[in-house]
Amino acid sequence: MSKAYELAKERYAEIGVDTEAAMARIAKIPVSVHCWQGDDVRGFENPDGDLTGGIQTTGNYPGRARNIEQLRADIDKTFSLVPGTKRLNLHAIYLDNGGTPVERDKIEPKHFTSWVDYAKERKIGLDFNPTCFSHKLSSDGLTLSHPDKAVRDFWIDHCIASRKIAEYFGKELGNKAVTNYWVPDGFKDITVDRYAARARYADSLDKIMKGADTSLNLNAVESKVFGIGAESCTVGSHEFVMGYALTHDMLITLDAGHFHPTEVISDKISSCVMFGKEILLHVSRPVRWDSDHVIILDDELKAIAAEILRCGEEKVHIGLDYFDASINRIAAWSIGIRNMQKALLTAALEPTETLRKMEYGFDFTGRLALLEELKTLPFGAVWEEYCEREGVIASAKWLDEVKKYEKEVLSKR
Repeated sequence: MSKAYELAKERYAEIGVDTEAAMARIAKIPVSVHCWQGDDVRGFENPDGDLTGGIQTTGNYPGRARNIEQLRADIDKTFSLVPGTKRLNLHAIYLDNGGTPVERDKIEPKHFTSWVDYAKERKIGLDFNPTCFSHKLSSDGLTLSHPDKAVRDFWIDHCIASRKIAEYFGKELGNKAVTNYWVPDGFKDITVDRYAARARYADSLDKIMKGADTSLNLNAVESKVFGIGAESCTVGSHEFVMGYALTHDMLITLDAGHFHPTEVISDKISSCVMFGKEILLHVSRPVRWDSDHVIILDDELKAIAAEILRCGEEKVHIGLDYFDASINRIAAWSIGIRNMQKALLTAALEPTETLRKMEYGFDFTGRLALLEELKTLPFGAVWEEYCEREGVIASAKWLDEVKKYEKEVLSKR
């Protein structure tokens, strides 16, 4: 142990915090890393390997992955730079089609066998998402709530296929997958019949979930306050999703970028866990409106991590959801994952029971004073020790590895 860590360990011990237990605790908490940061949500639907059909809106930094092999190499490089237990979160458009076009309602487990092999080799779990956007049948802005039954059935079949693929993940890996259902459905201007649209959405979800095997895969439904274009009505609102999930044995997904700019998901975690048993988080960073900026170690991220640990991390599935192609994509991945880990470690170093006793005893003065003192304790020394034990670079020198990889690999694509 470094001298700095020994001193930090003593400082935390003075307030009743065991730094060894804190590091051991967060090392076991899985964080599901989103594959779409690697190519800015473009996917592998075309047989020639080009990445198309996504939402490319965040830049065009050189060196993006252009095929599955490149994407996996980039993921491996990222994983070598970040501590903790990782999972990998896939969207349906990242299938391995072997050069043959496959419509989304026809995808099968065989199109993801190579991803399962990849996960087995790295001893990680896989999560999944149907891709209900960037398609000719989503151009109306409606999918599972579309008034045209043929369009609606197409997306229902796609989601059923996605659920079965996730169940295949769970069976093959011996590790439950988590599948998240998000649709962009909404109306741009004044909406007359919100009820009918939401009734169609609920009926579609009923059909998708029929026969679901929750022993292999957990299904989560994600809300959104507004969408691109600031719709007057988002069909899958928070109230709709919460009501449906609580009455249909599904997980509620809270995305940090899917609420009003004055709302925070850290305040919602305890309520959703209380009634929903388990929840899924999509940790992102909103800027003014719905956005997916790289997460930083700000107050809200720390609050999210604190609520996860205070409520019980076994009840919360952590997924990351941001994509930024204005900067080096591997750096973007690494910054966000490392910050999620830093936030979890900060939360684990909190003397929660002491603070609870103060709160129960109405000692709000002591509670505030202790929370403020925590801010200047030597967290950095504990973080560096944790990284060293995890076999990753603790300091900012990890960026040197990214720059080297960019020079030797990314620049040649």
